[in-house]
Amino acid sequence: MPGIDYYELLGVSRGASASEIKSAYRSLAKVMHPDAGGTSGGFRLLQEAYETLKDPVRRADYDRPTVVVPPVVRPQARPRPRRTGRTGRLRDFGDDPNYTAPRPRVDLGSMDWWHRIDLGARVRYVPAAGLGHAPAAAAIGGWFVLLIPLTLPLSPLLIAVWLPLVAAAGYGAFRLARRYLAVARAERAFAGEYDGNTIFGRPGENRRERLTAGLLTEYLTQLPGVRIFHGLAWPGSVFTDVDHALLCGRRLVLIESKSWLPGHYYCDEDGELWRNGHPFRGGGSQLLDGVERFAELLPWLEIRGALIIYPSRAGEVTCDDDLDFEIPPMTPDQFVREIGDWLADDPATVDREALRVLVRQVVSEVRVAGA
Repeated sequence: MPGIDYYELLGVSRGASASEIKSAYRSLAKVMHPDAGGTSGGFRLLQEAYETLKDPVRRADYDRPTVVVPPVVRPQARPRPRRTGRTGRLRDFGDDPNYTAPRPRVDLGSMDWWHRIDLGARVRYVPAAGLGHAPAAAAIGGWFVLLIPLTLPLSPLLIAVWLPLVAAAGYGAFRLARRYLAVARAERAFAGEYDGNTIFGRPGENRRERLTAGLLTEYLTQLPGVRIFHGLAWPGSVFTDVDHALLCGRRLVLIESKSWLPGHYYCDEDGELWRNGHPFRGGGSQLLDGVERFAELLPWLEIRGALIIYPSRAGEVTCDDDLDFEIPPMTPDQFVREIGDWLADDPATVDREALRVLVRQVVSEVRVAGA
């Protein structure tokens, strides 16, 4: 009913729990029931309030603000505030199309991993390709040693025995040398395509993805083995399904950049996202599906996801420090601290096969940048 606030009718706060709402309803029902002297209309209204607020979905819909459209819209006039509910209070609400989220400021003083990283560490690609040059060199050297007795005077019998041995050793040394040269050529080709490149793909044109791209480049490339990817497709897809990804060692982080209303975000025990004490209905994420799909594609990697949240209008975004969830919401500062520390366990290693696979999944316009 217009003009009636269900919370005020039940005498509870807007943040009241389900048990508080139920208790208030039972108390009022005793005095508002028609048999107790109340009116049928008032009791029906009480029932409507209780049925609405006890159901999480109906309550969230009731709490969602109704928009009051101004009768006259003037291009240069400041937008009128929108009503936030049925109480008559007014405040600004919703995304602000004229707002530009500022560049994230990260407090490096609280990040231990930042200060323990060896910036000069040599990048190591795993698994190692081939046996290296030592076996081939040893085999060739051994073959030459076997040739020495043939320069000495030997009996025909010894020569007959020694020559097959020399021939077999020579054939083995030749095969090792040929294998070494093939591996060396493959390594040079791999280095020419990947080595020294840290960023693959191009971030989206929206502000939030550009902010995250800058965050990754400025801070996470402190880890020598980090490789950054923008605009990845799920296996079997041709669309940009993942905003960004980080590979370091045998660990992979999939990232979505979100522009949501200011407030406090956190996950409940079931991993569901909440904002300011209410289930969050203001935007979706497909990151959990992405983690599952890439886990099937790269089963030898440890994979986790992260939502980086930027404010969509003036105000502050905060998130719980409890990040032990599959897809936790994070501020940029939390992301750099938590993910940097996780990747810093093996900061200078690159999984060569995972790198190849992820580069093939990049569907954005390719842009390669040096470290």
